[in-house]
Amino acid sequence: MTLLAWAVATTVLLLAVGLAAVAWAASGKMIARRSPDTRTSPADLGLSFEEVGFQARDGVPLRGWFIPAPGGRGAVVFCHGHAGSMDPDVTYVPWFHQAGISVFMFDFRGHGRSGGERVSLGPLERSDLLGAIDHLALRGFDRVGVLGFSMGGAVAILTAPLDERIAAVISDGGFARIEEAMVGWARHIARLPAWLARPLARAVLTTAGWRLGLPLAQYDPVRWIGRISPRPVLLIHGDQDPYVTVEGVEALYRAAGEPKELWRVAEASHRRVDQYHPEEYRRRVVGFFQQHLADGSGAD
Repeated sequence: MTLLAWAVATTVLLLAVGLAAVAWAASGKMIARRSPDTRTSPADLGLSFEEVGFQARDGVPLRGWFIPAPGGRGAVVFCHGHAGSMDPDVTYVPWFHQAGISVFMFDFRGHGRSGGERVSLGPLERSDLLGAIDHLALRGFDRVGVLGFSMGGAVAILTAPLDERIAAVISDGGFARIEEAMVGWARHIARLPAWLARPLARAVLTTAGWRLGLPLAQYDPVRWIGRISPRPVLLIHGDQDPYVTVEGVEALYRAAGEPKELWRVAEASHRRVDQYHPEEYRRRVVGFFQQHLADGSGAD
């Protein structure tokens, strides 16, 4: 072997080892238990609520809040994003309370108050959402809506095909493909160039899937969203989102069956549409569930 060939081989080997090391570290962070957001409570907004303990379909203990509303006009489950907890999303609850729609919020496994030590960004969390649906059924709600934020939007899309009690889905900032979200993280958070971001994202996902025992690419929401029809889907997207591209949300919209809606806001970033158009956001989101849960049952 010539000196040049040896140098090239050594460089390639070092790059491969370095990529594997980074992928292992990043995948560990991706699937690890997360610290909760700043704790809050529906009581901070003057709302009566019940602290709830229940189980995911696979037995993981979960914690949440049931916030009843007068009027019995159905219930909506909130699904929070990755690396936080349900706490910040309580700010939306008064909208639903005033519309007579009850809200059930909970922390996904590996987040906040709930049990579990592993996060999968979708596949395992389906069991969490199904457990929430089962819990609401015990309260008399046989048709519910799901409002998912970021990872929660992806979970909502992945779960709705599994349970027809989910009558309507809104995904705000949910990704089409998990690799796309990881590329966004690599480019905009880790500040990596595009030529390196994609191979690193693939390496991270492959490693995370191996550690979880799950083929993560099979759980891309774009593969599942078409199975929700004829139940309605609303996709909300900020065109400046670093994690979910315009092409990604358009792919989700094309793959969805009717009825479907897509609301894009050019100036908004990830999960920031409500900050640019708060009144329209409220009108669209609450109105969507008022329309599609109108004939649902539920307990006061």
